[in-house]
Amino acid sequence: MAEAEAPRGRIIGLDVARALAVVGMVIYHFTFDLGLFGFTPPNYAVTGFWAMFARAVAGSFLLLAGAGLVLAHGRGIVWPRFWRRFGIIAGAALLVTLATRFVMPEQFVFYGILHSIAVSSLLGLAMLRLPFAALLGLAAVFLALPQMFRHAAFDTPMLWWLGLSPSTPASMDFEPLFPWFGAFLLGMALAKILAKQGLLVPHPVPRWLWRATWIGRHSLVIYLLHQPVLMGLFIAYIRLNG
Repeated sequence: MAEAEAPRGRIIGLDVARALAVVGMVIYHFTFDLGLFGFTPPNYAVTGFWAMFARAVAGSFLLLAGAGLVLAHGRGIVWPRFWRRFGIIAGAALLVTLATRFVMPEQFVFYGILHSIAVSSLLGLAMLRLPFAALLGLAAVFLALPQMFRHAAFDTPMLWWLGLSPSTPASMDFEPLFPWFGAFLLGMALAKILAKQGLLVPHPVPRWLWRATWIGRHSLVIYLLHQPVLMGLFIAYIRLNG
């Protein structure tokens, strides 16, 4: 098998991890759509195993985003690069909000995974110089606090995004600051320790693996397009077999 050097600045392990996260996302949304179109009980995809699966997929995206921030800017913030990426993610998040507000106004996405990654990226800039142990400690705080403290004062639309309200607002996708910034911080901590051990560097990889991880390198495009495609397929199937 011919070998192909990974492009400069890319680490194949992260692309593999992103590809697996994308596959998990598509699998979950396919399962969710089965319930949406009446092929499974309505709560099938939001309880039990599938609820845990959804959290694992969301957490993996945030963890990888945290790792990516350290790898891209750990030695110094490259502002044009950061703002370009931030603008793309924030713009995509706004697009998701507008689209879901139109299609499903009672459960529209006002603080989903893209919103969470955008805000976490901004906050993460202030923590790039923190050591591994400090990042782990902060991650533990963000992950644990909503399990121990919630207050009615946070139960207002302006503060729902913090994740400290006693009730969970209706939304198709909701990853609030608490606890999900904790997953982002874990990614930052993991990247720091792996980079220190010299494990996050480009290596020659089989050409087939480089091609197979295409979806990991285009995860945002796939995120934006896969649900319209899946729903279109379901609608077509129902019409053809109705």
